[in-house]
Amino acid sequence: MINYIDLFAGIGGIRIGASNALAKNGIKSKCILSSEIDDRACETYFLNFGEIPSGDIHQILDIPSFDLLLGGFPCQPFSYAGKRKGFGDTRGTLFFEIERILGKYQPKAFLMENVRGLYTHDGGRTFETIISKLHDLGYGTYDLLLNSSDFGVPQNRVRLYILGIKGTTPRMTLVTNLGAADSHAFKQEGFQQSLFDLISDRIPRRTVKDILEDSVPEKYLCSKEFEQQLLDAIGDLEKLHGYRLIDYRGGQSLHSWELGTKGKCSAAEINFMNLLIQNRRKPIFGKEQDGKKLTLEQIKTFYVNDDIEKVIGTLLSKGYLKEESGKYNPVCGNMSFEVFKFLDPESISITLTSSDCNRLGVIQNGHARRITPRECARLQGFPDSFVVNPSDQYAYKQFGNSVSVPVIEAVVDDFIKNNNAFLEWR
Repeated sequence: MINYIDLFAGIGGIRIGASNALAKNGIKSKCILSSEIDDRACETYFLNFGEIPSGDIHQILDIPSFDLLLGGFPCQPFSYAGKRKGFGDTRGTLFFEIERILGKYQPKAFLMENVRGLYTHDGGRTFETIISKLHDLGYGTYDLLLNSSDFGVPQNRVRLYILGIKGTTPRMTLVTNLGAADSHAFKQEGFQQSLFDLISDRIPRRTVKDILEDSVPEKYLCSKEFEQQLLDAIGDLEKLHGYRLIDYRGGQSLHSWELGTKGKCSAAEINFMNLLIQNRRKPIFGKEQDGKKLTLEQIKTFYVNDDIEKVIGTLLSKGYLKEESGKYNPVCGNMSFEVFKFLDPESISITLTSSDCNRLGVIQNGHARRITPRECARLQGFPDSFVVNPSDQYAYKQFGNSVSVPVIEAVVDDFIKNNNAFLEWR
């Protein structure tokens, strides 16, 4: 029997994946402590594990002996340390609490999960500090980036995993693999073997259609008004697979002027706005990431129709275009469409986030709808037995913040298989 602790536990995704891997390897385990500060996440944790996690990790001062530390710790800025105290100081960050607990209790091993940006934060110095501190505590480490879409989870989610063993460097079969760059690349790869196929029980990669519920409550259906706007803009809802509703990008996008959110636009007005979006990012007009304000003369280089001044005037009056000092720019703000991205059933989802899971959509049975919290759970690889928070608002947020359970399971399984001679877990 091994004991483990679940820090920054969220709704327990790391715990499920790790306990599944331990059981798969015939190792009995027990979670002796969990910690989570978010009350609503604690509510969901209790619904599934019958335990209310301890609160603020800063106040956890006495823990029974344990063998494994699990933690998806938040990445707080470390920059102040480099500027004020000489780089290498982690005080004031949440990682310091993990450092404190590892130093005091000296468990045999740990697994940490974080965003891929931790690698490059503050020019890479944040990650270097973390690894240096772990080595100072006597732990050998192994880190890698993995994409959930390679592990039977239909989501493009790249995350960083850091493993450690007291007194030795972990050996792993898994290596960094970023997977498909996006849903389009995923489809193009077709039947190529995934990384997970090669090192596991050959679980096939899954697509969005595999996680959809057959029928959903009416509250998840898009309004008739919004659906009609979509139909007017594109003609056939089935064409929306993979489309994003966003004003400042081209490609597979629908824009507010195409949907008529501020007033119906003519074909000429739509053409003008689409050309402006496509051309304002060109290097000849400037290097701004989302495009540059353009003069009338610059616009005339790509919009060559004689009605240009009339079209600009009507777009200004409707609020799709703004003029400042003789230069024109689309009015692009945070859009409040019921859905901001329609997932392609034959591919993978974009990365779930806590702020917009509730506005991911699909076209199913000829209608537009939002994905449900249960479908979000499936996009993270949670079993259908997992109890979703009764509030949709909190459920969406929690799954957006969570880990992909099958990836955790695969990482821990690989860790055990390659290192248990040293760990001696039974």
